[in-house]
Amino acid sequence: MNASVLVTAAGSIIAQGIIKSLRLAGGRRYTIIAADMSPLAAGLYRCEKGVLIPPVSSTPEYIESIIKVCNDNDVRAIFCGSDDELLVLANAKEEIECRTDAKLLTGPAGALSIARDKWTAYEFCKTNGLRCAPSSLPENREEFVKEFGYPLVVKPREGYGSVHFYIAKNSEGVDAALAAIEKAGWRPLLQKYLPGEEFTTGVTIDKDLRYAMSSISIRKIIKHGQTYKAFIDDYHSIRRSAEEVALKLGASGPINVQTRLEGDSPVVFEINPRFSATCPMRATAGVNEPDIVFRNAVLGEEIKIDSYERLVCMRYWNEVYLPYSLYEKASQGKIEKGAFVPDYF
Repeated sequence: MNASVLVTAAGSIIAQGIIKSLRLAGGRRYTIIAADMSPLAAGLYRCEKGVLIPPVSSTPEYIESIIKVCNDNDVRAIFCGSDDELLVLANAKEEIECRTDAKLLTGPAGALSIARDKWTAYEFCKTNGLRCAPSSLPENREEFVKEFGYPLVVKPREGYGSVHFYIAKNSEGVDAALAAIEKAGWRPLLQKYLPGEEFTTGVTIDKDLRYAMSSISIRKIIKHGQTYKAFIDDYHSIRRSAEEVALKLGASGPINVQTRLEGDSPVVFEINPRFSATCPMRATAGVNEPDIVFRNAVLGEEIKIDSYERLVCMRYWNEVYLPYSLYEKASQGKIEKGAFVPDYF
């Protein structure tokens, strides 16, 4: 099988994780079209074709460009590579799928809206009896501090990747964090600080919202907001907890549930309704989420994966080089082959 697929935001760590996973799909070959707004997006040069598109902030032009790329390249599926694009694409899902032959591999916009807003996600967890980190809006700060004390987590309701994530140790720290988040144009949230080990669990839900096709948990060590060292193991109770969250959310495709342990119990503190930057680690262990979702949503396959390999992953930087002449062409909108990655590590 050879299928053309589009991966957006090719400069992001999420998109690059999707690309790596598609390369690892055994028995299938994907022709990957990478799209980004910037000619300095590394993923543009590591795929069969790279295309420049308008920024997601110019929504009508952005959606039109996605539709054109799909029609020009016989794209079968669209993988969203960034949080900023997620709801814009989901809200245009019907139009995109009507005007192209491509499937947009995101869940329903309503479910995504719940998960993308950390306050709404907290209320969803409480309503559904899911154990979650106690949270508060700033106007209820005094009562929240009285109940949980310091330190407290202060972060944006719409945030991602630890951008404007703060651990406040006193009232002045909370003031500074709230001001920084509001200055960035986001809405702040207070959350109980959970000191236990952190886990990220990827769950894939079938297109008819009936069952979890796969789940895989990683205990992670974070550096600058991203998983730096990863311990991939069974973590049975954490996986089952994440599956319950994903199924109750009502979103098909990929869901990532972030938890910390409080005693022996997993406590949810964030839900990300998208593919994760750690998906190539999961694919290497035997749970290839982009491939699973494509096969289910596009090919109609029924898939169930219950086990995977136990691994330790050590992440490191790498570089993509582009001859300056090709960069100058890329800056004018023409992406050509010729980038390279030296085999020096």
